[in-house]
Amino acid sequence: MHTAAFPKNILSCRITAMTLNDYQNAAKTTAVYTSADQQLICTVLGLNGEAGEVAEKIKKVIRDKNSVIGDSDRVEIQKELGDVLWYLAVLADTLGLDLESVAALNLEKLRSRFHRDAIHGAGDNR
Repeated sequence: MHTAAFPKNILSCRITAMTLNDYQNAAKTTAVYTSADQQLICTVLGLNGEAGEVAEKIKKVIRDKNSVIGDSDRVEIQKELGDVLWYLAVLADTLGLDLESVAALNLEKLRSRFHRDAIHGAGDNR
């Protein structure tokens, strides 16, 4: 768990570019949990909930707007994706992982599947 204070000036500055790890380090300063167990459980559940909210926004665009994503829809989906990213960053940190290594391992796995023509199919270790 992290107790570092979120910098007050962060809200007044415009962030234009950062690494995944920069984001993770900033995100975890806003994680307020009472224990490591609570942080693990709440981040897993929060990640699932926020991903569901992304799906819900897309569902409503398909159902109500003939699958046309407008600018306001895009902004609302972006907000939800930001929440997904926050939970992902804090969960990774809780597990002792940094986002850049998570991303690199994922791309390595996908490239391997692609080169072995195993992108499609079932199973985690294909």
